[in-house]
Amino acid sequence: MITARNMVKKFGHFIANDHLTFQVRKGEIFGFLGANGAGKTTAMRILCGLSAPTSGEISVAGYNVYRQKEKIKRSIGYMSQKFSLYEDLTVRENFRFYGGIYGLPRKRIRERTAYLLEKLNFSHAIDKKIAQIPLGWKQKLAFSIAIIHSPRIVFLDEPTSGVDPITRRQFWEMIYETASREVTVFVTTHYMDEAEYCNRVSIMDQGRIEALDTPARLKEKYQAANMNQVFVQIAR
Repeated sequence: MITARNMVKKFGHFIANDHLTFQVRKGEIFGFLGANGAGKTTAMRILCGLSAPTSGEISVAGYNVYRQKEKIKRSIGYMSQKFSLYEDLTVRENFRFYGGIYGLPRKRIRERTAYLLEKLNFSHAIDKKIAQIPLGWKQKLAFSIAIIHSPRIVFLDEPTSGVDPITRRQFWEMIYETASREVTVFVTTHYMDEAEYCNRVSIMDQGRIEALDTPARLKEKYQAANMNQVFVQIAR
């Protein structure tokens, strides 16, 4: 679903992404890890069609990132690092707005809104303003809106930042359920215990991918008890 060969992104003389090469499979939960400034968000923006690479061969959902950005945007869902819903709009209005952006007809928006809110057990709050809703629920709503159009790939940029452990676990249950429908999930996180939930993870350092494998194999390779120890060995 995602292929990158020698992906480079430069800002002047600064190299944010230094010849990244990786593939992400259909229905895979792929963790994209790295310290602040490692180049994770820059790479994700390229894959989402929001930024142009300097060089490299990159395709997302079968589309070329240089020539078919709009087709990529229609094929993916995206949940940004910062909360992305409109606080002065209701839950219903946010679903309607983003569904319209993704080009869904009104009937389909209503159907998907009802379905997703029922799965969250949140139908009773459909007419509440987002500003009145706790952070954990906002994050779960943002994820639901990111998949309202049934995308083939969903990109999640640190989706559980700032929420409590119970909400984090519930959020990952949503991710697993989404992946079970053969949707590819590409996720960045600062929580190394969450890396354990991924099928495979890559770890970036100073713009390069320094490790890429399953969590179990990485722990074995680095003789580490957990992914936090793996990360420290690579990023320190």
